[in-house]
This record gives sequence, C-alpha cells and structure tokens, in this order.
Amino acid sequence: MLTMNGKLNELAEQGKYIKVAIVGAGKMGKGLINQMSRIKGMSPSLVVNRNIEKAVDAFLSAGIGQEDIVISNSLNKINYYLEKGKYIATEDMDIATKANTIEAVVDATGVPEVGAKISLDSIENRKHIIMLNVEADSAVGPILYKKAKEAGVVYTGTAGDEPGAVMELYDFAVGLGFEVLAIGKGKNNPLDLKANPDTVYEKAMGKGLKPHMLTGFIDGTNTMIEMTCMANATGFVPDIRGGYGINSDLRDLTRFFRLREEGGILNRYGIVDYVMGIAPGVFAIFTTKLDEVHKQLEYLNMGSGPNYVLYRPYHLTSLETPITIFNACYYKEATIAPTKGIVAETITVAKKDLKVGDRLDGIGGYTVYGSIEEYKVAKEEKLVPIGLIDKDTKVVKDIRQGQPITYDMVEINKERNIYRLRKLQEEIMG
Repeated sequence: MLTMNGKLNELAEQGKYIKVAIVGAGKMGKGLINQMSRIKGMSPSLVVNRNIEKAVDAFLSAGIGQEDIVISNSLNKINYYLEKGKYIATEDMDIATKANTIEAVVDATGVPEVGAKISLDSIENRKHIIMLNVEADSAVGPILYKKAKEAGVVYTGTAGDEPGAVMELYDFAVGLGFEVLAIGKGKNNPLDLKANPDTVYEKAMGKGLKPHMLTGFIDGTNTMIEMTCMANATGFVPDIRGGYGINSDLRDLTRFFRLREEGGILNRYGIVDYVMGIAPGVFAIFTTKLDEVHKQLEYLNMGSGPNYVLYRPYHLTSLETPITIFNACYYKEATIAPTKGIVAETITVAKKDLKVGDRLDGIGGYTVYGSIEEYKVAKEEKLVPIGLIDKDTKVVKDIRQGQPITYDMVEINKERNIYRLRKLQEEIMG
C-alpha cells in the first residue's frame, strides 16, 4: 500500500496499465469499477454480467464515454479492442479468464458455484484471482489457493472486506512481535435466524440491496462465512459453535475476550468471533510477555493490560479492492488467503422444519442459514458446508428447525464444480 501510488504512477507515465476483469456488476462490482476508474496505472477493462445493460451502466456511471465501450461476446474481437484501450462489456464469463491482456480477475458475484468456476478458469489461464466471493472461498478456498500456488498465480481475498481488514490488524500485530489472542468483526444488523427475503424486502429496497443479500447479513450467514475465511487464514477457531456474538463497546472488548479464569468468556485463546456494538469495525486482541512493553503500551494509552485491542473502525469493501489487485499483480502477494488449510467450516442449519421432498435454496434464502464450527467437528459429525447448498439440493430426511444438516439428510448435485472441488479438497487436505 505504501508504494502503490508511486508504482502505479510510474506505469501510467509509461502508458501501461494493470488491466482487470470484473465478473458481476452488482453493488460491489459497480463500486469497484467506479473507484478503479480514478486510479492511474490500473483499468477496469472488462466487465461481465448476465444483464449486459448493467455492465454498460457500470462503465457509464464511472464517467467512461459510450464511444469507448464495446459490447461483444467474441474473444477475438474483445482481444483486439482491449489492445486499443477500449472498455469491454460482455455476457460471457469465460471471456474474463481468457482475454489476452487481462492480468487479474475479480469475482464479485457472491455465488459459490460461479466462484469455483471463475477461480479454476483463472488459475488455468495463469491470471490472478481476487475473491470478493467469500461464499466460495469459505467452502473451497484452501484447494483453490493450493492450485493457484502450484500454477504461479495469486489467489486472494480482498482488502476492504472484513476478513481482509482483520488480516491487516493480525499481520501488523504478529509482525511487531505481539501475541494475538482473538480476532473478529462487528455485526451491523441484529441477529434474526428466521429472516428471509420477504421479511427484509422493504429494508433491502431502501438500501439498494437484493433481498437475498440482506437476508444473508441479518440471519448471520455472511458473518459466519467471513469468520470462516479469517480462521482458514490464521488458524484461529470459534470457541463455541456460532460464536458468542456479545454486545460490547470498544472499551470492554478486552474484558470479555479473556479466559474464564481471568474473568472473561473464553475457554481458550486463538479464537475468532463477532461483536454487536462495534460495527462496521474489526478488531484483534493481543498481549505481550514483556513487562517493559506492557509499560510502554500503558504509557501509549492502550489500557492497563494484560490484553489490548487493535481496532479499525471502518472497511470500505470493494472500494479497497484496488489495493489487493495491485499487490497481487505487482508483488505477487495475497491480502488474505487460506494458508492454514481447512480450519473452520460454515455449516448448514435448518431455518424451518423441512420435509422429505423439499428443496433448499442456499445462502440468504428461506430454508437454511450458516453457523461457524471447527472443521474437525464438522467433519466428524458429517455436517454439510452451506456453500454446497443450492436450489437443486433435495431433502431426503425430515429436518427440524435449528437442526444442523448432515450429508445423509440431503441429496446434493455432485456434477457442480464446487462439489468436485470440495471432495478433492477433503481428499488432499483432510
């Protein structure tokens, strides 16, 4: 980040640009396209969306002239116009990973199956892959990271999303020699495990969000998925299934996040959790074994110890993604990646009573929500990760509301990329 502006200015002065493809022109993708259009040395050169008008609108909203936008699904034509410096709008997702001058692909779809395909294709075509799609990353990120590393490209989550923002604090603390005890994020919305697209519809429309997206926030699934990504990047685990989700202000975080015998709530350190009352921030609790450093921290108004909190009061989601794009393309470094393998899981829980023959609908829907659990527990209990659930998932045993869903309760489409990747991940990585 410290060198990003200077290096990109150098590229721009040479008439060079990091050309990026963005898959998905929804709220996150559109914001990224607008932000990137103001950065020298980097270009949102290609946008993929099923509704081509949304891709064009994203360009226009960023101030790009209609005369500079080319609409096409022809790879040859697109390669030609990319060389000419034009901006491409296409409906063909495969173009993003095959176009000649594209260096990095950003997945802004939020759909697990789409994320699996985009990542695999990007890696095969030796392009860096930036995941705004934490839904896919939580389920198959470890195997995708392994494949990308073997191919010599970067697989990374993004700066600005809570996992990336937490990793920034974690790396800062560990890099300085502190011991990190707990990490986590604030949750914006009160937790409602029964939320569905109908109950949140009006609020979603007011926020300019799709009802399914807001449902995933309110029922906690998105929070659990993000904590799973944090766990797989750091080795930290949930202390209890679903986390504590305490209500706290910033001042009291260190009082709660200490061991029970020390007056806190934790059974162990090295945990990930979420907190009501500090959103939209992220935090890391840390300590030191050195008396002199404790004295220095108290002098610096970090509190009386022995635990201290690092807090970042904001995260700018896709508006920060250019930082990750730059680091991936220029330094070949990830912002956050599942380097620790499969540490945690976002398991599937029934949102209501389900009967044999029912169809599930996945993240942000009417039938299920996600909850974080240690992977070793999820594996032992044969719990299904929510990233594998979609509208083709059929119930084969009656399931009670609030019951975790196991593999023998449902029939999953085994032909999808994400299912095959998941099985490969479990075979190779445990």
